[in-house]
Amino acid sequence: MAQYSQIVSEASLADRSEFYKKTYLHVALAILTFTAVETLMIKTIPADLILSMVSGRFIWLFVIGAFWLCSMLANKLVFSPSRQTQYLGLGLYIIIEALIFLPMIFIASFYSGSDVIMQAAIVTLSLFAGLTALVFMTNYDFSFLRTAITIGGFISLGMIVAGALFGFNLGLWFSVGMVVLASGSIIYQTSQIKDQFTTDMYVGASLQLFASVMLLFWYILRIFMSKRD
Repeated sequence: MAQYSQIVSEASLADRSEFYKKTYLHVALAILTFTAVETLMIKTIPADLILSMVSGRFIWLFVIGAFWLCSMLANKLVFSPSRQTQYLGLGLYIIIEALIFLPMIFIASFYSGSDVIMQAAIVTLSLFAGLTALVFMTNYDFSFLRTAITIGGFISLGMIVAGALFGFNLGLWFSVGMVVLASGSIIYQTSQIKDQFTTDMYVGASLQLFASVMLLFWYILRIFMSKRD
């Protein structure tokens, strides 16, 4: 059992391989579960209720605030010693991601076409695979990205809140910038997992990567939708 408390970078090749296999399997399952939950929500929740989530500035701010609080709870749960609690945290995060995506997926489906969602998903997964391969193939230390990601995250959050409060559109270039930020986050997290996570923390690692993938998908989809306007 001692192997389960080892830092990934200090574990044997077999244990590292097993950790990465479990981590990326959980990321894939999280994406599939998100897709199933999102589809169920689209089919069962009335359109008026979905659109009401973005019909007012303060309603959307409330949604963002609830998402932030639930995300903090999910992150706390997913690093619990209990495996059941870890899965509870991952499941909670998947559900709140589905809720936050609900209005945009609905609008994309009925106004831009479902092919836009598929195209954005393919680009997102391809970019994620490429960024992951970059980290593993170069074996470079990307810890220097932490400061830029943190500052960029606070700036983008402030702009999102300001946009919701004052009703202005952040535009295409903001989405492009957020794609860059999400890409940097994927590179950083993939690089840091081996030094900050133990070999039994694959559920927590998968949540971190899933969160970055969903952020990347959000803004890639926004870019695709803007081209259809």
